[in-house]
Amino acid sequence: MSALTNDRYLRALLRQPVDKTPVWMMRQAGRYLPEYRKIRQQAGDFLSLCKNTELACEVTLQPLHRFPLDAAILFSDILTIPDAMGLGLYFSAGEGPMFQRPIDCLADIEKLPIPDPEQELVYVMNAVRAIRKALQGKVPLIGFSGSPWTLATYMVEGRSSKAFTHIKKMMYTEPKALHLLLDKLAQSVILYLNAQIRAGAQSVMIFDTWGGVLTGPDYHQFSLHYMHQIIDGLQREHEGRKVPVTLFTKGGGQWLEAMTATGCDALGIDWMTDIEEARSRVGNKVALQGNMDPSILYASKERMEFEVKTILKQFGQGSGHVFNLGHGIHQDIPPEHVKNFINSVHKLSEQYHQ
Repeated sequence: MSALTNDRYLRALLRQPVDKTPVWMMRQAGRYLPEYRKIRQQAGDFLSLCKNTELACEVTLQPLHRFPLDAAILFSDILTIPDAMGLGLYFSAGEGPMFQRPIDCLADIEKLPIPDPEQELVYVMNAVRAIRKALQGKVPLIGFSGSPWTLATYMVEGRSSKAFTHIKKMMYTEPKALHLLLDKLAQSVILYLNAQIRAGAQSVMIFDTWGGVLTGPDYHQFSLHYMHQIIDGLQREHEGRKVPVTLFTKGGGQWLEAMTATGCDALGIDWMTDIEEARSRVGNKVALQGNMDPSILYASKERMEFEVKTILKQFGQGSGHVFNLGHGIHQDIPPEHVKNFINSVHKLSEQYHQ
């Protein structure tokens, strides 16, 4: 494997000195890029694109051809594990992800297998290997998974949800069944992320998209507990260097201290969490990733630069900040605005690392 020419992102996650604040974007390979839309059409549908090694590699690299990003993130989906468990994932136009066979009862959960990442999920590992090779050490590659709670919400609801009534009903009426499901998912995620690390991922991220819909006690019991279990089971060193782990609970700003206690290296924060306050709460225990509202990218160059300046100033001097959006980029953002954003972070952040 090629030596890294730009390890700014990995260094920031480990709170080591950097020359400027590294930046990447959640969903940076995606629908806002015309070249992505072309490849997606060629693949036929989203899942076919994820399962095609050559095309998944190509779309992962597309944003790096346009912008001086400090990391690449594997092009895949958080629902690959439930699909490999046999739930029949498909994407309906305008509806988002759906499952043909959602989880309905304890018997369904008991039958679920723990997928072998080099068998049922080998297409993901092949993509990681291909992307890592194609990057030629230019920037690090991020691997990822959904959190057990987030995966379970889709598996029980059968699709995206606003009220989460089915999974919350299970949580309050059949907690043992839900715990069994979450434990199986945690075991699966450990195998999955460790396989990504062995295949070449240099950092991993756990996306807890729906942890923020829980009460505090339920978040600790049904979401954070299982992410802690995963972090305890991860391979934290590979190829002679540390493999940093980032934890991101959308809407989880009130639980930063508890998230820090899991032993992760970094916390992702959304735009509803003040980054200055977050830094004062976690101190130098973890790095922070975030946290610009993705909608700022609609604004003028001047307004966007003002926001970048504000966030950099709020975080303050020193390393331990990875600049990112507070959630994924919107699909109708002009690529030119993204270029201005990336360049602004690099240019305006230098003064904070002198």
